[in-house]
Amino acid sequence: MRDTPCLVVDADVLEANLSAMAEHARARGLALRPHAKTHKSLDIARHQLAHGAVGLTVATVAEAEVFAAGGFDDLFIAYPIWAEGPRAERLRALTTLARVRVGADSVESVRMLAAAVHAGRRAAGSASDRADSTPLAIAVEVDSGHHRSGCAPDRAAEVAAAARDARLAVDGVFTFPGHSYGLGAGDDAARDEAAALTIARDALTAAGIPCPIVSGGSTPSAHAADQGVLTELRPGVYALGDAQQWELGSCDPASIALWALATVVSRREGIVVLDAGSKMLGADRPGWTTGFGRVLDAPEARIVALSEHHATISLPVGMDAPAVGTRMRVAPNHVCSAVNLADALVIERAGVETGTWSVSARGANT
Repeated sequence: MRDTPCLVVDADVLEANLSAMAEHARARGLALRPHAKTHKSLDIARHQLAHGAVGLTVATVAEAEVFAAGGFDDLFIAYPIWAEGPRAERLRALTTLARVRVGADSVESVRMLAAAVHAGRRAAGSASDRADSTPLAIAVEVDSGHHRSGCAPDRAAEVAAAARDARLAVDGVFTFPGHSYGLGAGDDAARDEAAALTIARDALTAAGIPCPIVSGGSTPSAHAADQGVLTELRPGVYALGDAQQWELGSCDPASIALWALATVVSRREGIVVLDAGSKMLGADRPGWTTGFGRVLDAPEARIVALSEHHATISLPVGMDAPAVGTRMRVAPNHVCSAVNLADALVIERAGVETGTWSVSARGANT
């Protein structure tokens, strides 16, 4: 018996989730490049490639370093990196291990990326310094409605032209429809995504810049991804599921492959307290969620308070409070945050523990 709290993955459910998304992408002619920041696990990433993923999406240079060292050779850092100082040196080193695509949403960031890469090539002092392109490619990020990073879609050609002029390969355009994370928002976000990417793609084409890759996707919008526009899909949470996806309707409880196993440490009428707090579950709670996660063993219960090592659960009327020592399964609101807090994932098949998988990219946030 393991001490609690710990994160547990049902490998059978995981495999079913990976298979379902892979088939969804294949049926629509889309390349699947899942976001590995969700699981940060070399083991899960290997399973994703076995199901047909063309490569991985990551969030940081550090994540890319971990996966490249683990043998993954096609990586997309879907983030507008500012490649200065040690990060520039790390990025150059990374391109010797894998084909690397990096996000950019401004002329300034493109010029910094080019300076970083070309500085390394000049230092190498070889004929490669005179080549027309580099091992690093960029994709222009556009804002499709989430209003985070990303340039206006009709400005995408300016960024792409700056990359071309700086002798960086241009792979295409991408977006993250993060406004899909709202009740009933997935379909509208997918339409916004398609519209923004169409404008950006056409802007590059009009400027004489090929745009072979048109990349988008989030788990809540993946079902509605426009196969007439997108060429690549980048969902992440689909692999493991979480309480947010449950409440958004993107998965059902039976498709949640990861949970925190926790123990009842205190109880009173209508209330139990578990030993999994924010240092296990993460602290995310969007305003539309019903609590700080969901109790898989008591779906009508609500996690009403969370501190570092305590989860306070309000039980539905008529439910007897579980005894102290009872173990319960909690789906975190945001699985990506929870996994980043763990060193390892306990793996089960048919309810039997079969081993652990390391969270290899835990803390790889630079």
